Amino acid sequence: MRLHIKNMVCDRCKRVVGEELIRIGVTLTHIELGEVETTDMPDADKLKEIKSVLEQNGFELLDDRKEALVENIRTLVIEEIQYLKGHKPVQQNFSDYLAQKTGYEYSYISNLFSSETGQTIEQYIIAQKVEKIKEWLSYNELSLSEMAWRLSYSSPAHLSNQFKKVTGITPGEFKRSTLLPRKALDKVGK
Repeated sequence: MRLHIKNMVCDRCKRVVGEELIRIGVTLTHIELGEVETTDMPDADKLKEIKSVLEQNGFELLDDRKEALVENIRTLVIEEIQYLKGHKPVQQNFSDYLAQKTGYEYSYISNLFSSETGQTIEQYIIAQKVEKIKEWLSYNELSLSEMAWRLSYSSPAHLSNQFKKVTGITPGEFKRSTLLPRKALDKVGK
């Protein structure tokens, strides 16, 4: 049985979800960002218990297939931008990648994502990129050119323009100030 879980955005999230589910007696066969596989179908009481323990830890069990698909899209974007997993070939655009990974036409997942979240997939991707740039700027890890290359921007100027459009300040101004705090990954785009 596959369970879809909202707000699983990092390896710590996977660990917490795994530990909590094991603690309440759920036998896991596999755990990934956004989903857990169990050996068998939990009954209604066990599902209630799973839902409760997840909510206590800031997660949400997704019952609806559309919600699960939207969360899957979020997870795929986060993996590629925040964790630089590299599953998406550099030359492939996100729309083709997401269509391939989800098994749905991009127009369908794009419309679904927009109707469920109130923003487009493209806006969500940009928001995730801006948060990654904030992280790199906070730690002074990379030059703008390196950031642009890693996040598939056409140039450092394009990255800077998009950053300013979203945040209202340039990357340099962000670096010198503490006006814009970083967001938790599950809050990006909300």
